[in-house]
Amino acid sequence: MMSYLNTLLFGIYPYIALAVLFIGTWVRYDHGQFTWKAHSSQMVRKKNMVLASVLFHVGVLVVFFGHLFGLLTPHWAYEWLITPGQKQVLAIVVGGIAGVMALIGGSMLAWRRLTDPRVKAGSTFADNLVILILVAQLALGVLTILPTLGHLDGSTMLKFSAWAQGIFTLQGGIADYIADVHWIYKTHIFLGLTIFVLFPFTRLVHMLSVPVEYFGRRYQVVRKRA
Repeated sequence: MMSYLNTLLFGIYPYIALAVLFIGTWVRYDHGQFTWKAHSSQMVRKKNMVLASVLFHVGVLVVFFGHLFGLLTPHWAYEWLITPGQKQVLAIVVGGIAGVMALIGGSMLAWRRLTDPRVKAGSTFADNLVILILVAQLALGVLTILPTLGHLDGSTMLKFSAWAQGIFTLQGGIADYIADVHWIYKTHIFLGLTIFVLFPFTRLVHMLSVPVEYFGRRYQVVRKRA
């Protein structure tokens, strides 16, 4: 039973989550561009917004790209420079600092969204759900440091890298790579995949909106009427 559940959650669910992420995001961009926005509440109430937003967004960006390159970079590409154990210690230090930053900022934003009357009035169920899930995910990420400290040889990191790379290379039996890891890791992974599923249907899509065209846009000339 546990083997079947492990295969379902970490061998099949990742492909479902990625399919929903890419197809759902494409469909929303193609058919619902007017809904593609951050729904920022800064105009409603700016108090306590700037510090929380900076901590959250900087921390999340570092954590995201750390996971992206840390998991998907093949071992042979960095073994000449750093050992798996050293890479794991680096991930604990940098990821720990960034994770705590993001967790503090996210908690401040969640408290503001759920308690400030003006912000709360303009928030949807999806807005509240997303910020709470992100805070929970960040908390789980910070908690993964505890079991990681028990094995600093890099073996666990290599398991996660093999699992993640196996997904994108369509390997069979990828769930077996992480079958015996701590439950905190598994909960963290499952919630991360669930965030992928929610991504196309929430404000999270604004992460993909980079105003590149703004820098090459011609100046707008504004004149008074005669």
